[in-house]
Amino acid sequence: MNILIFGPNGSGKGTQGAIVQKKFGVPHIETGVIFRQNIKGGTELGMKAKAFIDKGELVPDEITVPMILSRLQEDDCKKGWLLDGFPRNLAQAEALWKALQAAGMKLDFVIEILLDRKIAKQRIMGRRLCANDNNHPNNIFIDAIKPAEKDGKPVCRVCGCETLTARADDQDEDAIDKRHGIYYDTKTGSLAAVNYFKERVKVIEVDGTAGVKEVSEDLLKKLS
Repeated sequence: MNILIFGPNGSGKGTQGAIVQKKFGVPHIETGVIFRQNIKGGTELGMKAKAFIDKGELVPDEITVPMILSRLQEDDCKKGWLLDGFPRNLAQAEALWKALQAAGMKLDFVIEILLDRKIAKQRIMGRRLCANDNNHPNNIFIDAIKPAEKDGKPVCRVCGCETLTARADDQDEDAIDKRHGIYYDTKTGSLAAVNYFKERVKVIEVDGTAGVKEVSEDLLKKLS
C-alpha cells in the first residue's frame, strides 16, 4: 500500500503517520531524512542538494523528486510506503505524479487531515514540554491533553513535573503563519496539491479536530 499523507503543522500528521506505519508495516518516509541521508552518504544527488542548501536556496524538484523516487524503490518499500512532507505544492505534486507513472509505481491513497487554520495555529502555540520527558503530551489548547494543575500552576499531566516550557519556534507566529500560508494555499500550495491528487487517486479525509484515538480509528477504518 503506497500512501501520501497531508496535514498542516499542528494537525497530528506525524502521530497518525506512525500509527499507519505500525498498522500496515510500511516505512514512514520523511523527506527531511532523505535529504540528510543522501548528504551524509555523499551521493551525487545529495551533493547537488547540499550545494543549494549551503546557499540557503530551495533544492530544485529535478533533484528532490529523483532522490525521493530512489528511496521509494529500496527493499523495505516493496510492500508499500507512507511518504510524509512531499509534495508541498502543486508543481511538486505534478512532478511526483509524473515520476511515479514513469517508474510504474502506483499511488493507492492520499490521506488528508482536515484542520481549521486557526485551530492548527493554536495547537502549535499551545504545546508545552515536560522537563522530565518531552514526549509527555501537554497542550493548553487541547482539552484531552491539557496540563494538570497544582497550587494554581500548570504541571505535566503525565508525571506531575512542575517545569513546563514552550519551544521558541512554537511561539514564532510569523514562522507559523508562513508555513501555514503555503499549506492552506489552494492555488499553488499544499492544498492545491491535494486537489490535484483528488482527480487521480482516492483521497481519504479525516477530521483532525477529534482526539488522537478518534482520528486514528476513523483513518484506519477508511484505509481498510
